Amino acid sequence: MDPKALPAATLRSWEREQAGLRAAVVPEDTERWQREPGWAGLRRVGGVDLSYGRGNDGSACVSLVVLSYPGLEVLYEDCRMVAVSAPYVAGFLAFREVPFMVEAVQRLQREQPELRPQVLLVDGNGLLHQRGFGVACHLGVLTDLPCVGVAKNLLHVDGLAKDELHKEQIRSLQKKGDTFPLMGTSGAVLGMADIRSRAYIQKQMCSPPAVVPSGLKRKERADLEEKSHSGRDDEDEDPPH
Repeated sequence: MDPKALPAATLRSWEREQAGLRAAVVPEDTERWQREPGWAGLRRVGGVDLSYGRGNDGSACVSLVVLSYPGLEVLYEDCRMVAVSAPYVAGFLAFREVPFMVEAVQRLQREQPELRPQVLLVDGNGLLHQRGFGVACHLGVLTDLPCVGVAKNLLHVDGLAKDELHKEQIRSLQKKGDTFPLMGTSGAVLGMADIRSRAYIQKQMCSPPAVVPSGLKRKERADLEEKSHSGRDDEDEDPPH
């Protein structure tokens, strides 16, 4: 479906839903393991994503994987083909992808509830979003899971831009674990930028490294965000080929 053909009433309805659900976001650390040295209580980390084929037939693969932490052994994996009907519209990626992610989490809960992740990495943005409620926030509210949005491109909101200051901050990232906050003109910290490798920065010619937006039902701060090095920008990703 052509996004331009989407009725204006649908977009208004989606905006109202985002605004209503956004009130349920808890932007503070709430988990005991977050306060323990070395995250001693963190045992399971999950990741979820939708991947599209090169055709434009609406088919996609939704994947949910749970790893042990810190061993990173695969404890659970679920990959299924789905038929995506909603178009990609900037700012509304959740309405295209989140229903399938929720179903994946629900299957895990039914089949092996003991493997429910303590935190879920989501391919997309969280608070760094046109209305402060990206796909990671959306999924966290609906599943009551602490989530971290992981995106690869910088979304230009709240004054954030790929300007000289941003490029200089990127050049200051020298090693794995180096980060800097993505602070908007409002003064709000909307996420963290981190480095995957020095070679990655050189290859990208000072394009932003992985951008890890804060947000979702519960926000995992920079300590966990430093571990997140993959993903697609929630509202600036390439549409399906």
